[in-house]
Amino acid sequence: MDLHPCRCGNLDFEPAHWLELNGEHLVARYEGTCPGCGTKRSFEFVLDPEIPPLPPAFGGDRPSQIIDPGQFLYVSQQLASAVPADPAELGPDEDLWEAKELLRTAIAALEEVLKFIPEGADRVPEEAFTSPEGWLIYQREPGRFRRRRLEAVLAAYRRILQAYGG
Repeated sequence: MDLHPCRCGNLDFEPAHWLELNGEHLVARYEGTCPGCGTKRSFEFVLDPEIPPLPPAFGGDRPSQIIDPGQFLYVSQQLASAVPADPAELGPDEDLWEAKELLRTAIAALEEVLKFIPEGADRVPEEAFTSPEGWLIYQREPGRFRRRRLEAVLAAYRRILQAYGG
């Protein structure tokens, strides 16, 4: 929901949340009002029957049907870029625990991108990009979605996390 701001641009959203059965599927529903403009907002997600892993992981073994690989790559990059590569460069107001959590989540988001690559393929296929934001990221630099490049970035993030003790 954080990837989809209101039409007015506001990301703040404190929805009511409930689960309901829709046929054989368990559905999570979120509804609320935008505090910026008063527009009613609603999100509905069909839950995967597989029990999800513990955070910071995002999902099970299959690629997401909610968030596309471009959106995951964007989230990963944003989180990782918020943390200095060298722990000694953390500012006095920056928290070591928070830096580790940002890196762990950046790694988890990048691992999600890799799930979109079919077995035997060397890149995320074009048809995996289902959001305007994800498609734009892919169009600007499709090479970022090659398996080797994703694995290299993932290895770098893991090395940085190790430097943080973590």
